Amino acid sequence: MKNSLDFSFSGLKTAALRRAEEKGMYPPREDQNIDSQEVSEVAAAFQEAIVDTLVKRTLEAAQRYDVNGILMGGGVAANSQLREWMSDQSSTPVVVPRPGLCTDNAAMIGAAAFLRIKDNPDRIWDLDVIPNLRLG
Repeated sequence: MKNSLDFSFSGLKTAALRRAEEKGMYPPREDQNIDSQEVSEVAAAFQEAIVDTLVKRTLEAAQRYDVNGILMGGGVAANSQLREWMSDQSSTPVVVPRPGLCTDNAAMIGAAAFLRIKDNPDRIWDLDVIPNLRLG
C-alpha cells in the first residue's frame, strides 16, 4: 500500500464528529445554542483536509502517469477551494467546467466519452442505444 493512490475519509469523518461532540454541537438538542463561528471552524478544517488530500493524490497520480493535463468533473469540482488549490499547485494544465456544469455528471461523462473516442472517431458507431438501460 506504500505506493497506492487509494485514500479514505473515514478517519477524517470520525475526527470531525469527535470535534463536534467535544464542542457540544453533536448530537443536536432543541434547547441548544450553537456558536456559528465554531461550526464554521470545524467545517473549514474538514474541507481543507479533504481538499489537501484530493490535490496531493491527484498531482501524485498525474506525475506518476505523466499526464498532459487534469480534467476535473462531478460535484466536487464545484468547490472553489479545490479548483483554486488544484490550479495553483499543478504544473500541468487543469481544466474545470464552470461550476453550474459540475453538478451535472453528464458533463463529466461527455468529457470521458470525448477522450475515449477522440483518437478513433469511428468507435462511436460501435455503441448501442438502449433507452431503458438502468444505471444501478
